[in-house]
This record gives sequence, structure tokens and C-alpha cells, in this order.
Amino acid sequence: MDNKSDVQKQFGSTARSYVTSEIHQKGKDLQLLLAISEITGEENLLDIATGGGHTANLFAPHVKHVTALDLTQPMLQEAEKFIKGNGHKNVEFVQGDAEQLPFSDQTFDIVTCRIAPHHFPNIEKFIYEAYRVLKNEGYFLLDDNVTPESDEQDQFYNTVEKLRDYSHFRAWKKTEWLKMLELQGFLVEELYRFEKTFEFDSWCNRMKLSKTSKDEITNLMLNSSQETKKRFHIKIKGQSILSFKGEAIIIKARKAF
Repeated sequence: MDNKSDVQKQFGSTARSYVTSEIHQKGKDLQLLLAISEITGEENLLDIATGGGHTANLFAPHVKHVTALDLTQPMLQEAEKFIKGNGHKNVEFVQGDAEQLPFSDQTFDIVTCRIAPHHFPNIEKFIYEAYRVLKNEGYFLLDDNVTPESDEQDQFYNTVEKLRDYSHFRAWKKTEWLKMLELQGFLVEELYRFEKTFEFDSWCNRMKLSKTSKDEITNLMLNSSQETKKRFHIKIKGQSILSFKGEAIIIKARKAF
């Protein structure tokens, strides 16, 4: 099974839990995305991999039109229920692939993508597509989990995420994002870093993990180096993991070239 089929299978079965997830629904990053967007109310916005629809829902009252795109039909259906339930009528729902967007060149004023690119197998194709569908001088607002610059800790985090979620492909380093965006022709204007606390049990349960998989992740964290435990703020009680902290960034990049 390829990664995109994995994504559809995984998120098709857990769609509702992502709509109601606290970290997705109420993350402080949502309001920051809106605050840095410089919107006037006339924008045509594309939200790639909309998931539970939280970003599309946030922007809907503030822009002219929102297109919410996702690879997984059950996820789109849940997002539509959520957004229409909030009274927003200017949102269109499209099933599609982030690496092969079904839109013409220079269609959108803003492209957003939140907590999703770590699932994309060809990240450079995704960046190219976001660039292609943006109008000149349009903005790309990227929000995703990232890894430390340390190769050991990068590998640790991606291994943990893959064990939890087989549709996870790769979380990238901050420097990798900056390089890929600039090489595509984006001008990175703003970058924000923030930490995310994951309560271990709810983080595992959202993916309906088996006890075997949960124990495997627990053992990996328990046996990690002291530097890694400190870097990820892993809280341990006895032989159980209580919580840990991940890192995420928001990047505001302009289609400048």
C-alpha cells in the first residue's frame, strides 16, 4: 500500500476524532495564522489537506471564498458538517491531492496548509503546486510539526510518529523547509516557532493504537538518551509516559519570483 492509500485509510477511519481534537480545534497557532494573513476580505483562499476543517472554518468569515481540499472523502464530509454547522456558506469542498492540485495557475490569493505536510511523500511537488496555484505576490501560510536539527533527534521523532501513525511520511527540519521554499521561489517573510504538549494516552488513542504499538512507543521513549528526553520534555511515571513536547513552525512566504 502506498503512502496516499495509507493516508486515506487512516484518516477515513479517524475523521471524526480530528474534528473534535483539542490540539487541532483550539491550537494557539490557528489565531496566529489569521493574525499574520493581511486579509482584506476579498481573498480567494485554498486550504490544502483541510482535515477537520479548522483552518477553513477560521478564515471563512474573513475572506470572500474558501476552497477546502482533502485527499480523504470521509474527512471532507466531517469538515463540511463542522463548517456548515457554523453557518459558513462561502466554503467549497474538493477531494484532491496536495501534490497534484486540480486548479489552474494563479487561482488563489492565499494558500494555507496546517498540520498535514508530514504526510506528503513528495514534499517538493507539494511546494511547487502551492506556488503554482498562487497569484503573484500571494501568500503561502504553512503550519506543521518539525524536527530538531540533530540527526539523532530528527530520527527519533520521525520513528515515534511512524509507529503511532503509519500514514506519517516525514516531519522536516526548519532549515529544510527554508531551503525548499526559497529554491521554489518563495520569499520567507515571517517564521514562528512554538511547542506542542502531547498527552501520551490521548495522542495514542486518537489513532486507535493497539497495546502492542503503544508499548513499542513507550519503550522507545523510555530507552532514549537523556539528551532526547530533555529535548522532547518526556515526562515519565514509573514505566509509563505521561506526556512529551513536540515542535512546530508557522511560515509566511510570499510568491515573489
